[in-house]
Amino acid sequence: MEEGPAILANRHGAASLRALYARLSMGRRRLATAAAAALALAVAYHVVFGANGLTVYEQKRQETHRLTRQMQELQRENDLLTVHVNRLQSDPDAIEHQAREELHYARPGEVIYALPSK
Repeated sequence: MEEGPAILANRHGAASLRALYARLSMGRRRLATAAAAALALAVAYHVVFGANGLTVYEQKRQETHRLTRQMQELQRENDLLTVHVNRLQSDPDAIEHQAREELHYARPGEVIYALPSK
């Protein structure tokens, strides 16, 4: 059976449609791959530099260590002051020593030398 020009044109058209579909499909795959890569880069950027990213986490971790050290130093100072307060409340010698230091009190016969402050 001999095919007419209309059938050949139809077959040629179907082949070109298939080729066009294949090219469009390949284009969509490339576009989807590019979009997935862009999304992965955006997520990676956010993980590293975002509001709760790795850089902010590291800064907060360092600040936590600094504040912990500061808190320990203040706790030691507080403990020393608590011991000093307890001594002032219960030890008459400590009270006398504090009064002599701050108020420049002297016992009879003592001479106090005051040096000028720098």
